[in-house]
Amino acid sequence: MSLQDEPAGTLQRSELAPVPPPAAPLPGARRLKRTDAIAEAVKDWIVLNALRPGDRLPQEKALMAQFKASKGTIREALKALETQGLIRSRTGPGGGAFVAEQSGEHAMALLANYFFFRQPSIRDIYALRKRLEPDLAASLAGQLGEDDFRRLEATMRLYDHPPATTGEEYQQRLAELEFHGILAELCPNPALGFICRFLQTLLANLTICRRIYDIPNPELRDAGLSYQIRLLRALKSGDAETASAVMHEHMCAAERYMESCEAEFRSGFLKL
Repeated sequence: MSLQDEPAGTLQRSELAPVPPPAAPLPGARRLKRTDAIAEAVKDWIVLNALRPGDRLPQEKALMAQFKASKGTIREALKALETQGLIRSRTGPGGGAFVAEQSGEHAMALLANYFFFRQPSIRDIYALRKRLEPDLAASLAGQLGEDDFRRLEATMRLYDHPPATTGEEYQQRLAELEFHGILAELCPNPALGFICRFLQTLLANLTICRRIYDIPNPELRDAGLSYQIRLLRALKSGDAETASAVMHEHMCAAERYMESCEAEFRSGFLKL
């Protein structure tokens, strides 16, 4: 059975290139297991044909013929792709393997596992935020629409007033981070946006940061709002240089505050 006979979502099979054979390893590179090599070849095929979520992969028999592999080997390769969240399987009539919708949150959760036993410090995270988020802000100058600004302003309204409880204080601090998360989501450079959002997620999940976010600090909230108002003004006017400068100033001020609180916790002035 030819791969050309297998349906793939709404695409016509005649439009699809065949699944390539597994790539030969580079000299000195670790040789992949057979199942891993097949999984990589299928991933290459998805990219080569610009498949979208919901498009169907070639059926099992076609993959067995293409790779001259057993049913068990093909199923193990597909299972690896499913574990990575790249495909989903469906049984019954019309079933098979389909390209899955990719979730940024899922990808960040998987990546965060790498740092589970080697958590970065506040300084580590801000060393990158100070470099990357000014570039992110500059890339958005003059690029956002009215709906984007309404979304950012609605987020700011969550923390433009004193909190009534400690719980609200914490939620306001998360909302401040979400403001930056929205900017990351809107970034025209998806790689830059993803990295900035991931750094924000790491920061929010640090144990020391959760303790810091519980500390009432109206001056910090007012300062953050001031930076964000200036930033929105620069973004609306298309002033990339000012947007970058405001964001860098904001990141430096936030780093100083977070590190001073961390030092007080470590010295015992604040209770962990």
